[in-house]
Amino acid sequence: MRAAVPADMAVRTRQGFHSTKEDLQTWNRILFERGWAAPHWPKEYGGTGWTPLQIYIFEEECAAADAPFLSYFGLRLLGPLIYTFGTDEQKSALLPPILSGETFWCQGFSEPAAGSDLASVKTTAVRDGNEWVINGQKIWTTEAHYADRMFCLARTDSTVPPQKGGLSMFMFDMNTPGISVRPIITIDEGHSVNEVFLEDVRIPADAVLGRAGDGWTQAKFLLSHERVSNAQVPRSKRDLELLKQIAAQERVGEQRVIDLPEVRLRIAELEIDLYGLEWSVLRELFNGHGAKSQPIASGLKILGSEIQQRLSTLLTDIIGPKGVVLYDERESGVGGLPGNAPDYVVGSTARQLFLRAASIYAGANEIQRTIIAKQVFSLSS
Repeated sequence: MRAAVPADMAVRTRQGFHSTKEDLQTWNRILFERGWAAPHWPKEYGGTGWTPLQIYIFEEECAAADAPFLSYFGLRLLGPLIYTFGTDEQKSALLPPILSGETFWCQGFSEPAAGSDLASVKTTAVRDGNEWVINGQKIWTTEAHYADRMFCLARTDSTVPPQKGGLSMFMFDMNTPGISVRPIITIDEGHSVNEVFLEDVRIPADAVLGRAGDGWTQAKFLLSHERVSNAQVPRSKRDLELLKQIAAQERVGEQRVIDLPEVRLRIAELEIDLYGLEWSVLRELFNGHGAKSQPIASGLKILGSEIQQRLSTLLTDIIGPKGVVLYDERESGVGGLPGNAPDYVVGSTARQLFLRAASIYAGANEIQRTIIAKQVFSLSS
């Protein structure tokens, strides 16, 4: 694995840059040629047939080699939705180009007034003969600026609640007339998220995933899988390893930072919590490739996002003001840094800032705690 990851790509991954489409396509192609692009898919659809533990080890090795995450939305989210809920025609037409990396997808869920509360989605899809007409706005749409297609949650029946058939999932090309994308530059000065405007977007009648009215069931299925993945234990383990290496190189006077009692304590606490989280994730994986319990999925997401934030904050504290160095994502600091600074300083502060969103995306942690309170402890709001 380490030999397969291009060196410049590994540097960009370590420095926390938002992956370019070129990097994602290159790495997807490398893994696809080995049959490893979607090890978590069933073998009949192009997966590997590996056990949950084998898949987890594979993901650990990808993280250890500083490989970028493959484009998340097709392989991790939509692919399982299609082979679980899609028609035979949708499976045969849509799964192969996701697997090969030929088609990149984005996820049209969050809206200005509907983030973690997807029941409040306002985007509408109205049937007009052999077409659906979609109107609305999506926000925080990751990778929409280079996605080929979108899977989009929309309200198809305003007379019933989402849980009773009011929502449906649609799939369509991003170059369809009526779609416009506006970039959102985040606090780290990176571009990964966007606003998407949908104005009288006409798509074929068969663009609905599975059956119309099943959108709420499909969204719940997707989010439970997403929140297990968002624990991101393999990546956090790699980040912790790199943090220890950096702390051993950085100095305060003549003393290594890693020898400072406060730093040693914070590293130890992170390591204990991270390995506890890892065992929780492994239990869920052996429980059937994902969390069967929504509260457990919520708990894993909460802990995983908080550990990511703690790791990035500790790294920022260790590196100090040098960490404000930031280069264009394509340059990634290769070719020399001011004062011969090591390449690990690049982007460390920007990553810490961006990861403040980790406790918001994929369902805000406050919402996840409410789910746990209601479903485990029967507490009302």
